[in-house]
Amino acid sequence: MGDDYVHRTAITCLEVTDEQRDLLEETISEWKRGCQLATDMAWGKCNAKSDVQPLAYNDVRECTDLGSQHAILATHQAAKAITGCIERKAKDKKVSKPTFTAPTVKYDTRTMTVFDDDTVSLSTTESRVRCDLALPDADNGYQRQYLDSDNWSVMESTLTVRDGDYLLHIGFRRPKTDTERNTAEDGTVLGVDLGIENLAVTSTASFFSGRELTHDLREFEKVRAGLQQTGTRSAHRTLEQSSGRELRYVRDVLHRASNAIVDEALRHECDVIVFENLTHIRDRTGASWGHRWAFRTLYEQVEYKAETEGISVKQVGSAHTSKRCAECGFTADENRSTRTNFRCVKCELETNADYNVAKNIGMRYVRRGQQSSRRTGDTQLALKSGTVTPSGGFTAYPDRFEAELTDKPLSQRANPSG
Repeated sequence: MGDDYVHRTAITCLEVTDEQRDLLEETISEWKRGCQLATDMAWGKCNAKSDVQPLAYNDVRECTDLGSQHAILATHQAAKAITGCIERKAKDKKVSKPTFTAPTVKYDTRTMTVFDDDTVSLSTTESRVRCDLALPDADNGYQRQYLDSDNWSVMESTLTVRDGDYLLHIGFRRPKTDTERNTAEDGTVLGVDLGIENLAVTSTASFFSGRELTHDLREFEKVRAGLQQTGTRSAHRTLEQSSGRELRYVRDVLHRASNAIVDEALRHECDVIVFENLTHIRDRTGASWGHRWAFRTLYEQVEYKAETEGISVKQVGSAHTSKRCAECGFTADENRSTRTNFRCVKCELETNADYNVAKNIGMRYVRRGQQSSRRTGDTQLALKSGTVTPSGGFTAYPDRFEAELTDKPLSQRANPSG
């Protein structure tokens, strides 16, 4: 049965006192314990909410300080995570029991109340806390279109901690219009570019350096070539040992990078993570065999980790993404003069070349969605400072969620050159 609602999220900072901070920290800690306990009990037995809840609820209540409703939500979160693993296993992917380490906690309408005076009441392990929402002064701030509208209702939300700030991802929904019914859900897209200098760069301007990995892969290839040329039994044993160490090291690097990409998607409430098609990535990047294996492995790790969070992972064509200006759309060989620098000869935008590609990758998927009869055309690309649509509509994130003026369309920037 299809979902007859349109879902959106408004990211809002909270103003918290020291006492409230302590209560929220304790609640997050207990939430992670509750989710893990429910997962441990249900793993290998069941995955439906209706089965996990009666199986684990009493133990979650007895072994944690969570209230009754948060205990229920923890069992539901466990069910969701296990279901993601089952779906991945059905695609012949490796799976392992989910672990809960992220500093987050779920809220629903029973554990959270948003008031008209721009405050929110949140349940904790001891009592409710009432915090101010740090909303922008402008009456047309992007949160207002949801908070002040009778059409949007508050639904399940997520509280997360980042760099000491408490960010409440308030979920909203409204009934679909007749034209929106029976269409695929639109949402927010995170573009990701893979490369040599930077292992991965996102459309939200997160960079994951590839220099150390590149160096170590080259050193490994040198050692392997030397040992293979020697050809002795001792050299063969050394080669096997060296290969094992290198494989473990590279997998650890990719594990950390894939976690960071998924975390970036979660932080910006993205529904889709988009990469370029990996088929010809060696030709595009000059990648070695080791790099091609690393790119494929990184993609697969992001895919299965994102699926457990309800995020889709897609690929788009790679044609001209390195030569096209993500700001004005002008495409020319001269735009990318070096591997690392991009300068549009038309609008004179100067930016990191990989970052420009990441935005092009994400926007290509957004535009493709607009042309599909299954979508409503409301898909948007996540940038560092906000979200943007193909028509140039820009929605800024709330204050204190970081900002980067060069992400804004030319019409909204005082200096087009950034």
